[in-house]
This record gives sequence, C-alpha cells and structure tokens, in this order.
Amino acid sequence: MIGISMFFTALFMLLLGFPVAFTFAAAAVLFGLLAGFMEVYENMDEGMAFIEFAQEGWIEAISMFDFMPYRIFSIQQNTILMAIPMFIFMGIVLQKTGLAEKLLESMGFLFGEIRGGIAISTVLVGSLLAASTGVVGASVVAMGVISLPVMMKYKYNKELATGTICASGTLGQIIPPSIVLIILGDVFRVPVGDLFKAALGPGLALISAYILYILVVAYMFKDLAPAIPNDPTRGSKKKQLIKALVDIIPSLTLMFLVLGSIFLGIATPTESSAVGSIGAIILSILYKTFNLNVVKIAAKESVKITSMIFGILIGATAFSMVFSYTGGEDIIEHFLTNLPGDEKWGFIIFTMIAILILGFFIDFVEISYIIVPILLPVSIALDINPIWFAVLIAMNLQTSFLTPPFGFALFYLKGVTPSNVATANIYKGVLPFILIQIIVLGLVAFYPGFFGMESIIESGS
Repeated sequence: MIGISMFFTALFMLLLGFPVAFTFAAAAVLFGLLAGFMEVYENMDEGMAFIEFAQEGWIEAISMFDFMPYRIFSIQQNTILMAIPMFIFMGIVLQKTGLAEKLLESMGFLFGEIRGGIAISTVLVGSLLAASTGVVGASVVAMGVISLPVMMKYKYNKELATGTICASGTLGQIIPPSIVLIILGDVFRVPVGDLFKAALGPGLALISAYILYILVVAYMFKDLAPAIPNDPTRGSKKKQLIKALVDIIPSLTLMFLVLGSIFLGIATPTESSAVGSIGAIILSILYKTFNLNVVKIAAKESVKITSMIFGILIGATAFSMVFSYTGGEDIIEHFLTNLPGDEKWGFIIFTMIAILILGFFIDFVEISYIIVPILLPVSIALDINPIWFAVLIAMNLQTSFLTPPFGFALFYLKGVTPSNVATANIYKGVLPFILIQIIVLGLVAFYPGFFGMESIIESGS
C-alpha cells in the first residue's frame, strides 16, 4: 500500500499549495526510501545489526532510481515534445502584438447586427486563440480582457457573457494544435497527427453547439444579447467587410498552414509548430506591430511555461517509477478491472468521473503524466483504442476546467472581471456550456463515427 499512500499524500500536499513538480518528486524520493527500507526489513535476518540494516536499506532505496537519468535524457530527446514551446511562442506573439484583439473587433462588427453577434465572435476568435496558445489560463484571461468590456458596453447578460468567455477559452484543450493532445500523444505513444485529426470533429461540434445555443437564447430572450447598432464612423458596409477580411484571413491562413501541413502529411507537429512561430512573427511584421521587445517577452513566457511542464514531467517520471515499483500499479489495475457491470464501460465511466474531479484541483499536465500512465495498462488490457480514449480524456479535462466550484477557468476569468460581475454570475453562466460539453462527450463516447473518427481510430488500433 506504499504506492497508494504516496498518491494520496501527493494530492494532499497539492491541496496545501506546494509546487506541483517538487511535490511529486519529493513524494517519490521519500516513499522510495521508505519502500527500500521496508523491503530490507521484511527479508532481514534476526541478528542483523542496525548499521547493516541502514546500509542495505539505503542501497535498496537508491537502486530504485538507477534508471532515472536515462528517463530524463529520454524526455529531453523526445522530438514530439519540442512542439510545446514553439506552439506556446506562436500563441503569445499573436496575443502580445494585438492580432487577436484586431480579429475579435473585426468579427464582432461583422456579426454585430445579429443578436448575440459579439458572443458568437467570442466563440470563433476564442477557439482560434485557445488553439494557438494551448494554455487555458492565457486564453481565458485574454478573452476576458478583450471581449468582456465590449459585451458589457452593449448590455449583454452577465451570465451569458462570462459563460461564453470561459467556454471559448477552454476550447484549446481539444482543438488542434492542442498542448494537451501533444502530451497525451506522447503518453499513449500514438501519432500526434492522428490525435489532431480525431479531435477536430468533436472540437468543431462544440463550437457549433455553443453558437447554436447563443443564437437560440438571443432569439428567445431579446434582452440577453442585443445587436450592435451600425456605427457610421466605421464607414460603409463594404469597407467594414474589407477591413474584417484583412484582419481575419491572414490569421486563418496561419492556422491552415499549421494544421494543413500536419493533416496532409507534409510536416510533423514539431515542424509545423516551427512554421507557426515564424508565421506569427511574419504576421506581426505585416500588421506593423512587430518589435524585438515582443519577441523577448514571448520567448521568456514560453521558457517559463515550458520549464514548468518539463519540471512536472521529470517529477512525474520519478513518481510513476516508484508507484510501479511499490506495486501501486497492480492494485489499481486489479480494482479497475473488477468494477461492477461491463468491464470496458465500467472502467471508462469510472475514469471519466475520476479525471473530472481531479481536474478541479490539479492541472492537465499533472493528470496527463501522473493519472493517465496509471490507467494506460488497464486500457491496453481491456483493448480500448488509445486515440479514442485520449480524445475522451482531453474533452473531460476541458469540462473539469469549467465546472464549479473549483474549475480553473472560472478563477482565471474572475481575476480580470470588473467588480460588478460576481462569482455567482460566472458559475451560472458556465452551466449551459457544461451541459453542452457533456452531451458532445457522450456522443463521442457512444457514436465516434458521427464525428468521422472511425477511420482514424481503426488506423491507430
């Protein structure tokens, strides 16, 4: 039971506010030492001296970490993970140069005369911004700063406005190129390109469902999302349309180059992330917002976020190694394969609920590198397709970011909202979007062919 005790000890330390990477690494070292001494104690002779016991216990404990350097070098040499810092860099450049703000403003006035038009624009731009940054916190905060004041200015309902921003900001968990999918591709040992293809259908379904919900609500309750009156100072309709296209087409072209090169097999995700980074800089030059200070800030932020991810990965590697050595993996596998009812669906339902709850407290990186590797042997034993299972996990993580009372996206948005927007407004606002996500998640689980996933799943089996 040492491995199970280590798991719950690490979760308790996280709840107390200890840094994630150091928490998992420290738990691994402490419980690894404990396991080593326990192993020697169970097999010690009656006449063994204390000094001899201490020496053998220390040697047994340290030998457990003999392969740790090789694991760290393996992480550093993983070309798939090279895509993470470059996709983050691309997103931060788009954000810092104001390109995302131009995109939202243009699309807002393009759809503005439709009821709920700004909210629809927020969903569309939010999906692009979330996919490009790949970091939920950055996406939600950016959309809160950019679009919330505009919606408040035009008397949008607070619940609808905040719910739309939270839901749009978390789309980066499922829409390619997603950092979550890159990490899950590494954990499941499946091609990231296949994961991107499989996740595209559910991601587009979520966007469509969000927009449909906004249109229905705006049509039924006219005061919740009023249309923006035409602004004559912005010129004729033709000029507004041309300006909107000038702001929209280059950004969409960049996303097409990044995703299209992956889907068409022209480039790997790592190579396409380099294309995205260069493309973001070229766009900032074309829009005359480029300067070296922006590149410096984007580089620093990318290094910070990437260092955090890789620090967690190293701590998680040590944690999973000790967890496996102490037999925790066997206990979990025995428990999950003996759930009541159908083995496969019992396992999937249990893991989805567990990941949803854990997502309230810990980030997707920790879940991907700590929880998923524990579940992986069971999913293999039950012959569960890894691509389909990874997409379900990514969608579930997105839902956990939205779910009150602990969803991270809720707190990110609250940090940038004006004082007249209460936490209760945000909580109420996300509830319809959570229901939409659960419905789409259920469809992906039971009818993957509806999203065109069958051929991708079969090729990845």
